[in-house]
Amino acid sequence: MPSGSGSTAQPFAHLQAQNSPLYRAVLTAFGRAKQRFTVHLRPEDVLADLHGDTSPEHGDTSLETVTAALAQLAEWGNLRADPDTGRVTTVEDFHRARYLYQLSPYGHAAEQAIATYEEAIGRRGALQSVALSDIAAQLRALLVIATDATIGGPPDAAKTHLLMMSIVDRFTGLADNAQAFMASLRRTIDFADADLDAFIAYKEQLISYIERFIADLANRGAEIAGLAHQIETAGVVPLLEVVARREAADAAPNGGDGDADAAYEAALDEAMTAWRQRWQGLRDWFVSSDSSRQSQARLLRTAAIGSIRQLLGTVAAINERRAGRTDRSADFRTLALWFALAPDDESAHQLWHTAFGLSPARHLTTTTETQARNQERPVPASTPWDRAPRQEISPRLRRTGSYERRGAPTRVIDRSQQRRLLAEHTEREAAQTARARAALVTPGPVALSRLGELDSAEFRLFLQLLGDALATRRPDSREVVTATSDGTLQVRLVLVDQAEPVRIVTRDGVLTGPEHLIEITDIAPTAARTNR
Repeated sequence: MPSGSGSTAQPFAHLQAQNSPLYRAVLTAFGRAKQRFTVHLRPEDVLADLHGDTSPEHGDTSLETVTAALAQLAEWGNLRADPDTGRVTTVEDFHRARYLYQLSPYGHAAEQAIATYEEAIGRRGALQSVALSDIAAQLRALLVIATDATIGGPPDAAKTHLLMMSIVDRFTGLADNAQAFMASLRRTIDFADADLDAFIAYKEQLISYIERFIADLANRGAEIAGLAHQIETAGVVPLLEVVARREAADAAPNGGDGDADAAYEAALDEAMTAWRQRWQGLRDWFVSSDSSRQSQARLLRTAAIGSIRQLLGTVAAINERRAGRTDRSADFRTLALWFALAPDDESAHQLWHTAFGLSPARHLTTTTETQARNQERPVPASTPWDRAPRQEISPRLRRTGSYERRGAPTRVIDRSQQRRLLAEHTEREAAQTARARAALVTPGPVALSRLGELDSAEFRLFLQLLGDALATRRPDSREVVTATSDGTLQVRLVLVDQAEPVRIVTRDGVLTGPEHLIEITDIAPTAARTNR
């Protein structure tokens, strides 16, 4: 008795086995052989298939490994092993166990199930405008048959059956593909961050594709709904009976006297029920019962229109993110990350205070003894008020509602000396800044390597200009032109390809970076600003 034909088959066991990739490759080789109308394979044939271009990851698999995998798959019931007595040339070959393998019924069913699963998971679907046209054409032909049947002539059974089968086939494909496409479209929008450039290049074609289908669905859907209503008016039940009787005629008897008629009646009832449901499904897909129960075609059209809005919203969000505008959701995500990385609760409280500016009630100043006690034994903010220790406040505050003491006003402090020092410091900084601006303005494009040595004021201003330009430049551009925040200096920065890194010597250190051409232009002359 050949192995792999037992009733305890486990055709899906190989999916969770240790060598699952090898088992899948072996079974895939049998699937490819079946497509070539080859039924039996020897271990040498499977090994040659694994060493081919179709399975390069198993190029170093040995014949012993393949033989062991085949034996294991036969034990699980995926393969059927028959003794191989052909090509025996030596006594050793005759005594050695040799088998021809083929997919068993269990293995064949498992491969079909896995293929269907993988197809459903990876399916992207499509919006089949052609299917709408085909369904409308077939319904027009069915309407002619239904109209002729009302005159007196019986419907053509074969033609009616073929038309109904074709309608069901095209309608099933249309519904399944539309559902799969909308699901894949949702994944495309949700994972737009994965490849932004590809998404932006793809969205134009995608929107045009969806808009064309929406137009076809609106036009053809109305036509199909009208044809379905006309066929029902002419009489759809006789057509369904003709189709059901034609299918029931092929029902096989169960055996015994009189079972042939019973099997026919049972098959007729089953077929009639199935065709009624199919027609009702087709009708409900295109015809809305009322305002609260819209047709599937209308729901699909609404979802497609909504997907276009979502696509445009995603593109707008991507462009705003690239332009460097404020993204509140991104800010909150970054803040949440900072909270997660806070080393302790105290740091988290400081971050909260910095981010939101919420401070404790400072007007309720407590007494010195209470403050000392709180510093010695801090009270957590999560402590309920009825369990927290009592906070003693100033008796003056309790009595008068104010901390201010009555009496002579506080003496005004003369701060003229501090103001004079502050004015001198401000004037000195303005002079240094004006000198640095004048020193950094270039007559034209100048290489960074030719800027020469910069003092501290010039270096600080240069870093500010360089930072503004680099922050504005897009990742895929080589040149950027920007202006300072006060609009008085314009900076043009051009990346020099294949140049040696440049070293800019300053009094505070050495700055190293890629070579650029920089052009700094004073838009508002220094003299004009000084006069103002």
